[in-house]
Amino acid sequence: MNAIALGALAVVGGFLVGSIPFGVLVSRIFFHRDIRAEGSGNIGAANALRTLGKKAGAAVLVLDALKGALPVLAVTAGGGAEAIAVLAGLAAVIGHCYSPFLRGRGGKGVATSYGVIWALAWPAAVAFTIVWIATIVAVGFSSVASMLASAAMPFALWFMLGRAGLVYGLASAILVIYKHRENIARLRAGTETTLSFGKKAKPGASV
Repeated sequence: MNAIALGALAVVGGFLVGSIPFGVLVSRIFFHRDIRAEGSGNIGAANALRTLGKKAGAAVLVLDALKGALPVLAVTAGGGAEAIAVLAGLAAVIGHCYSPFLRGRGGKGVATSYGVIWALAWPAAVAFTIVWIATIVAVGFSSVASMLASAAMPFALWFMLGRAGLVYGLASAILVIYKHRENIARLRAGTETTLSFGKKAKPGASV
């Protein structure tokens, strides 16, 4: 298989895997609820944590991260070039954000991008984790932590992977920050809520 065909297959496969809405599946199968109708309406781990509890939040986080990591690992295991692995990972993040299974709607891409980063360069993922936790401790907002950690990735991935890492870091950071535009508006209005571990949010709470 030539590089163009492999790249196309990796992008399509990554997009389809990333499109699987695990937040919706977990909420419906195990809780008989629809996470899109609760909290912020987002399908990601933060809203699952707030509305369904810690086990659901952890499950959605792991599953969303895996669907970012697996396409990258599949490419590298098959001997594909680093650039193709980056494309597969980015396609997975885009699939999560704009899932065809949800009529083009989706999550904010943070956990899926986190999985991609682990598969590309685990030290960068450790840096992401440190920035995220430090920000949560400092300000308490999951949205701010996710945006700052994502914004740090172009530098970390460029240092470790070169141009391909920089491209992924920039593209994913821009997408994640764009998907947080409603959170940014709430932060400016002073209505964004902090991330609370262990308490379930009331319907309508922002995540």
